[in-house]
Amino acid sequence: MKKVAVLGATGSIGGNTLDVIARHPQRFRATVLTANRQVAALAELCARHRPELAVIADPALEAELSRRLAAAGVRCDVASGHQAITEAAAGNLCDTVVAAIVGAAGLDSTLAAARAGKHLLLANKESIVMAGTLLLEAVRAGGGALVPVDSEHNAVFQCLPGGRPELARSGVRRLILTASGGPFRGRTRAELAGITPDQACKHPNWVMGRKISVDSATLMNKGLEVIEAHHLFGAPADAIDVLVHPQSLVHSMVEYVDGSVLAQLGNPDMRTAIAHALAWPERVESGVPPLDLAACAPLAFEAPDLSTFRCLALAYQALRAGGDSSAVLNAANEVAVEAFLAGALPFLSIADVVESVLAELPAQTVVDVGALCERDRIARAAARRVLQHAC
Repeated sequence: MKKVAVLGATGSIGGNTLDVIARHPQRFRATVLTANRQVAALAELCARHRPELAVIADPALEAELSRRLAAAGVRCDVASGHQAITEAAAGNLCDTVVAAIVGAAGLDSTLAAARAGKHLLLANKESIVMAGTLLLEAVRAGGGALVPVDSEHNAVFQCLPGGRPELARSGVRRLILTASGGPFRGRTRAELAGITPDQACKHPNWVMGRKISVDSATLMNKGLEVIEAHHLFGAPADAIDVLVHPQSLVHSMVEYVDGSVLAQLGNPDMRTAIAHALAWPERVESGVPPLDLAACAPLAFEAPDLSTFRCLALAYQALRAGGDSSAVLNAANEVAVEAFLAGALPFLSIADVVESVLAELPAQTVVDVGALCERDRIARAAARRVLQHAC
């Protein structure tokens, strides 16, 4: 029986994880559930899954969570605050941690789980984008395992021998990440001038949260995944390619030096990757319908449009710059996307904000988490100054 902490339980990844867990009550139990501010949704999940601990990030909502749980007859410990989430990730109530908190807010708890030697299911790509070297060092020091949950990286993981081997010694030539192209594939910059948040969040294939949906629309999500692949698999930027694949059935590919290309296919449902990561190295039923290739339209692939969707090119730029440029990229993007979702920034200006902040803050060497968090703060402040000037 694996004891699972689901950090970010009320989000899309959290909900899909709990769906898989509920299908295998003899194998998995959700012992810790956390949320940011969605107190009613967290209480409902606790009533359904009966964890031992529920944590709400906003301390002002702890009393309300306790009241709701008592009214529902749920007996579990209640805590609040980001430190409580970090302590839960490293505590003895779980041996498996699903890191699904969106954005830089998930960094501390992800690092804590890694240091504690947990079986870490990484869905928070921002943690490894910001602090890839530090996170992998923490995994090695803790003696646990890291299995990616992002569908693209989980696909690469499945196509490599032994999960995360040394690529050159395994005969790997390059990694090929696929992208759906988002809701605006094929459109020109002129056609994107008046895009609204609701339009950007309407993904053609995947059901996701609003922030990641916007990142998918700008292709920044794919850029972050390129950086994530670099850290997870030790691949240089020039050995990571992106192909647009509108059907979202081929999730990634690995090309070997002998010309072989291995691909992982499946319906666009995150439960496949989650079930694989939860049960690895075994396999369990995920609840995802079988893929019927005969019924699918022909599979298509095309190169990404880097001139229209500039965020992908900016991510490659940050990766090649090294140091803390990826953390700066991520911070600027989070601020810009937040402004776009609030109606304070045009869609096309997201890339402009990121580009300006990268130009203002050249790469610095990553020393430790404290210095990285300070750099994150500086980058966010720089992005807000750019926004004020733009407005």
